[in-house]
Amino acid sequence: MEDETKSNTNSSSKSQMLSGSAWMTAGSIFSRFLGAIYIIPWSIWFGSYFLRGNALYGFGYNIYSFFLIAAIAGIPSAIAKQVAHYNALNEYGVGVRLYKRGLVLAAATGIICALILYFGAPWLDGGNDKVIPVLHSLSWAILIIPTMSLTRGYFQGYQQMAPSAISQFVEQLARVIYMLVTAYLIMQVFHGSWITAVAQSTFAAFIGAVAGLLILGVYYLRRKNYFNSLVANSNNEIHVEPKELYREIIVQAVPFIILGAGITIFQLIDQYTFFNIMHQATNYSNTILNDLYAMFAVNANKLIMITISLASALAITAVPLLSVAITKGDKHEVKEQNSNVLMLFMFVMIPAALGMAAIAGPLNRLFYGNAQQALGANILSFSSIVSVPMGLFVVTSAVMQGLSQNKKAVRYFIIGTIVKLIAQWPCVYFLGAFGALLATAIGLIVANGLIIISLNRQFGFDRKALSNGFAKITTYSAIMYIVALALVYFGNFVLGLFTNPYSRIGSLIVTAVAVIIAGYLYLYLVLKGRVADSIIGPRSQSLRKKLHIK
Repeated sequence: MEDETKSNTNSSSKSQMLSGSAWMTAGSIFSRFLGAIYIIPWSIWFGSYFLRGNALYGFGYNIYSFFLIAAIAGIPSAIAKQVAHYNALNEYGVGVRLYKRGLVLAAATGIICALILYFGAPWLDGGNDKVIPVLHSLSWAILIIPTMSLTRGYFQGYQQMAPSAISQFVEQLARVIYMLVTAYLIMQVFHGSWITAVAQSTFAAFIGAVAGLLILGVYYLRRKNYFNSLVANSNNEIHVEPKELYREIIVQAVPFIILGAGITIFQLIDQYTFFNIMHQATNYSNTILNDLYAMFAVNANKLIMITISLASALAITAVPLLSVAITKGDKHEVKEQNSNVLMLFMFVMIPAALGMAAIAGPLNRLFYGNAQQALGANILSFSSIVSVPMGLFVVTSAVMQGLSQNKKAVRYFIIGTIVKLIAQWPCVYFLGAFGALLATAIGLIVANGLIIISLNRQFGFDRKALSNGFAKITTYSAIMYIVALALVYFGNFVLGLFTNPYSRIGSLIVTAVAVIIAGYLYLYLVLKGRVADSIIGPRSQSLRKKLHIK
């Protein structure tokens, strides 16, 4: 009977994770896709100023991302974790009070960080005064986004992922619309300054934040009675003083700041060291270095973030579920959850990264045109592989936080950062743009290794399932990669008989054909090989029936 109960609990947790991951993955994918697809018209309208404009956009956004993470202060994830913790104890009232106190903190940190970014822009521009108006425009978004993110965290604490996913999509949609309208008007209609156009494109983050917050407000009002009923039926045996609530939020939030800023910190290391190292290694002009920086830190990064968003979706879903398991003291459940998270990560991330590497050529031309196409494609292909340790870090650090292993996670990240700093100079000096990416991969591999060793020592993994799953997923992904690569070469050859295969339209056709055929092949293999059964459960059987796979 006990085994049956445990099995039902595991099944329920896996179902919750799959459902939550589905919502968060959908929201992240659509948002990231919108955040990448806008670049096609944006680049056309910027014309010869595109690479310079995109580099400037990247300079501002990296600094903004760091301040945004500081402003959000890890509060949303901390709130999600603590709300899930108290909900598991049937103390819903404490979770509501946490949310209200969190709102005060979010508003305060938003205002402080926005003021620092706005007035500190001249000291943060890295010697490039064109960055200043971009930072000014981005500071407005920091006023609103912490409150929006906090509210998402509150919903996630209830394992309600739909409001977060939908608001994320609406936020991105509003942002992209504003970006494209202003870019077209400034560059094509009024023939204005490209710097002004970039500044307006970054101001779009504020427009998107307003839209996203409005969606969350609608969801909250619709579900207010439900939340109130849970509070009314709580045990109400735990009373936490306001001072203690603030302490809980801050103690939980600080590690989320450091770990949430992990990838951004690595990107800032690139931003502030790449140019100096390259000036020592080469005699390239600033214009050429700006173009190189744009290719690996902005162009490629924008596309690989689509796949990394898959990892983020898994991480966001895992934190509250792991918090519930650790609150109940169920180590077996923690082991199952940890294994499920890694299996789901491998199932999605490995084929996504290899698939993007295979189609890097036409994909890069589709988004960024023919400028520096060979180099840009090679950088994107290498970045796609690097996205695996990047995505894994997002997941493993979130798992550590969900299990209240905050200090260890921060320590391991600091070690990984030191490794990145040590590797940065020789890697960039000898390998240029590829070196910066390689140094990032090395640093994150070290951090990931330390985290996984720690998790294995404390809770263990289902090694047999992970080992078998990894072997099969890697094999199927490699087959898919080879097929996708062959389809790209074949597609270019066939199209070349009738039209220019390297145009944007030609690249779109080649990309679409390769994605559809290679994607179906991977799906067929994981269903045929029964790998999908251990990850998505009964859904795999229904998929086999629909696709006529025995």
